[in-house]
Amino acid sequence: MDETTLSDLQVKSESDRKSCYALSSTNGIFGEHSPLEYSLPLFMMQIMIILGTTHFFAFIFKPLRQPRVFAELIAGFVLGPSVLGQSTYFSRALFPEWNKMVFETLSNVGLLFFLFLVGLEMDIGEIKQTGRKAIFVAVVGMIPPLLIGTITTFLFRKFVSGDEIKQFSFAIFMGLEVYTTSFPTLARILAELKLLNTELGRISMSAAMLNDMCAWILLILGIAIPDDSNKGMSSLFLILASFVFVMFLIYAVRPGIQWMIRHTPNGESVNDFCICLILTGVMVCGFITEAIGSHSIFGAFAFGLIIPNGPLATMLIERLDDFVTTLLLPLYFAKTGLRTDITQLNYLHALVYIFIMLLASVGRDIGTLLITRFYNMPFSEGCTLATLLHSKGLIGAIVINVGWDQKVLDVNAYTVMMIAATLTTGLVVPGVLLIYKPPRRLVSYRKTIQNSKHDVKLRILACIHTLRNVPTIINLLEISNPTKTSPITVYALQLVELTGRAARASAMLIVHHKVAPATNRTQAQSQNIINAFEKFEIDVKEVSVKPLTAISPYSTMHKDICNLAEDKHITFIILPFHKQPTADGDMEATNPIFRTLNENVLANAPCSVGILVDRGIGTPYQTTSHHIAMLFFGGPDDREALSYAWRMAEDNKIKLTVFRYLQEVESRTMEYDPNPIRDDRILTDREKEKQLDDEYIIEFKLKMLSNKEKVLYKEKVVSNAVETVASVRSVDNTYDFFIVGKGRGIENPLTAGITDWSECPELGGIGDLLASSDSLATVSVLVVQQYLGPEIDEGGGEGIPDSQEQQYPKKWLW
Repeated sequence: MDETTLSDLQVKSESDRKSCYALSSTNGIFGEHSPLEYSLPLFMMQIMIILGTTHFFAFIFKPLRQPRVFAELIAGFVLGPSVLGQSTYFSRALFPEWNKMVFETLSNVGLLFFLFLVGLEMDIGEIKQTGRKAIFVAVVGMIPPLLIGTITTFLFRKFVSGDEIKQFSFAIFMGLEVYTTSFPTLARILAELKLLNTELGRISMSAAMLNDMCAWILLILGIAIPDDSNKGMSSLFLILASFVFVMFLIYAVRPGIQWMIRHTPNGESVNDFCICLILTGVMVCGFITEAIGSHSIFGAFAFGLIIPNGPLATMLIERLDDFVTTLLLPLYFAKTGLRTDITQLNYLHALVYIFIMLLASVGRDIGTLLITRFYNMPFSEGCTLATLLHSKGLIGAIVINVGWDQKVLDVNAYTVMMIAATLTTGLVVPGVLLIYKPPRRLVSYRKTIQNSKHDVKLRILACIHTLRNVPTIINLLEISNPTKTSPITVYALQLVELTGRAARASAMLIVHHKVAPATNRTQAQSQNIINAFEKFEIDVKEVSVKPLTAISPYSTMHKDICNLAEDKHITFIILPFHKQPTADGDMEATNPIFRTLNENVLANAPCSVGILVDRGIGTPYQTTSHHIAMLFFGGPDDREALSYAWRMAEDNKIKLTVFRYLQEVESRTMEYDPNPIRDDRILTDREKEKQLDDEYIIEFKLKMLSNKEKVLYKEKVVSNAVETVASVRSVDNTYDFFIVGKGRGIENPLTAGITDWSECPELGGIGDLLASSDSLATVSVLVVQQYLGPEIDEGGGEGIPDSQEQQYPKKWLW
């Protein structure tokens, strides 16, 4: 026996020995063999290396705002034969052929459950809300790449396929790879760019949903269509069996799941047996479609798609999401990278593939631009939409891997398509940032209460952290004088910190059209908040309430608040103070991050803002009158605060007392001059503000002091800040509510220095004084900051009819 034969036998013997121990654990490092020669410890080492590499690249690409899937794809390439796999020792030690079955099996299980989650997250109703626009964007974007991919594939068939490649299927896969858009990846990109709830984001998401659903149909066709005419009947049976399977899910399985949901008591979770049944159903559906021949992932996706959106879907996502996406899914990308080998490329064939894909991509972009121009969308938004739809990510990788498994793609096509899918996914974010510049819209509404007429709708955005904030906010809205001629629209926005996976499409802005059974503490709190505002809307007919929930990290939550305020034409934002009163009358911080959030909103808000120090405001809908005190020191914030108090005072149940603080040299009786002389050339900023204050106070007195039993005006003369503090603290406790301005935009000697030793400067000097624990006032305080931005449309359009909100461009679609 020669040395070659002996060596072969030894290798075969070693392979047989390893296969015998494939499911056994090692005897330890002190045993005869290395732990990496056994399946289980080797698999654990593979997981550690894959997760470590993935997190490393995620950290590297995070400043570039790349989605996690891009880092996972790059990590797969690096671990594959294109980079580290070039080392024979690395590939044989960590990714040997004898352990390939275990590794790929677990990665496919992870993919199976991830596609189930994708189906759960898809909301077909969003497509209906977006209308025909998204449907036409998806259809028109689908036709060019499929046609171009098919035609060019046949023209260059000598270069793009060998004898073992199915020509018809290859043409479909080529067009499908260019056409498909990854719904999960696009959701993550839109969430990162804060475009998820814009109209552009809604259209692209709806189009991506349609793309994904059409992709599964085309994927089945790509698998089923034979090149051998003798296999035509088997392909027909495959298509019919897949159709029957989908109908069975819709008309048999879905009603059963709905019955299970209906028989779950409100507020309780679905029992563990039902959850186990559903998770087993994922495997059953995957097995059925695999047995049919249409691939297991199709069954898992379809099963997730037929589960109704609601508490059950939410609970399944929460239980499976982190484990599947964090642990199992990176294994699939690693498997993809291990199959990609740049060193085996035939460069002539690769150039042909690149040419075909570029041609098909250009055709798709032109089709998308044409349909967006048909709908009169701006050119920049059309280009942005075309760029967003190039997000390949996971779905693109799945299409390519299915083509490889079905022997439709050769090594050249597989490698080129994977590189192209990775590059296009990575270029989406930079492309959008380069192309899309959201225009500052010329709004035709006033962003301050002072500049709004009292006989138009007042739009208020009320932010809520917990249920504890609700009673005082509702009482504040109730005393804000909603009438038939001046109704109030309230957007009740619950603010929830986003933890865990920060890219779920359904976890950014939730619009509550109806109350669903709660499955966790957060949902139960949301239901109580919604119930309270719905009761308020029923009891006060002149108020319309639209409950929302914003879920995002606190570091960027102010952007969501400000964007919503701009897109909904909000005039006034109400923010809860970050402190709450204790039983002994002290004020303690509930969450310090709330303070940072309030400061960020104050700095970036497109309208006026009020911080509500919550100490209660009577009882809801009380018939007795409220007595409100407004402290006026001068400046734009104080004029805005007086405007809000003025609006309240028009309610017969409200008694208002305005305290105007004047410096001793300024204390004189003001007389009304219908034609005041204003020479801005010689007036200082302080004098200009003083003149504006005088004019506004005179107007208020002329219109509101006719009923002196209901509206009182008092002047307090002080000399300095010390006397101001003493005077404010001397205000008695007969008032239900205090309104003050923050005090920006004016240097007032009466408040000079107070802010320097304030505990909460975001409230201003006087607001902090009233909100402090040692204040004699034990009632709620509203600190108002006026919007000082540019005012557009001086013609006087203070409101936008609701009908105009349905016209383009509108960034937030419900």
